[in-house]
Amino acid sequence: MKLSPSKINTFLLFKLPSAYFTGVRVKSISETTCVTSAKHRWINQNPFKSMFWAVQGMAAELSTGAMVMAKIKGSNKNISMLVANNKATFSKKARGRITFTCADGTLVDEAIGKTIFSGEGQTVWMKSEGKDAAGDVVSVFEFEWTLKVK
Repeated sequence: MKLSPSKINTFLLFKLPSAYFTGVRVKSISETTCVTSAKHRWINQNPFKSMFWAVQGMAAELSTGAMVMAKIKGSNKNISMLVANNKATFSKKARGRITFTCADGTLVDEAIGKTIFSGEGQTVWMKSEGKDAAGDVVSVFEFEWTLKVK
């Protein structure tokens, strides 16, 4: 069974309700790319009338993590995943709908292949770029995922 945006969004409701109720959603997922979004609303704003950084972080992490989950599911192996580190850069106030795109699917394929082959844990840095409706970059997040065959 392939992971779809609706299945991942339902997963959010039951397993990550804070992301779901602040409006984080998966818009599309493919072999190489995952797109998520969140809209600036009262529930997810900061005192400066823009989207709270943690909501941006949830949407960005989901764009990387959903792809990792899909790749693990496709490998038919029991592989653990965990964020070890993250970095973030903010360049503009996040207002309106912010779309996060991660296009690092091939990096995940390589890391999963290495951990299956060697049995040793692997790490992979994945980048998610958040853009507003005008196409301006508002934030860039990088997550270091660790993968290991159980």
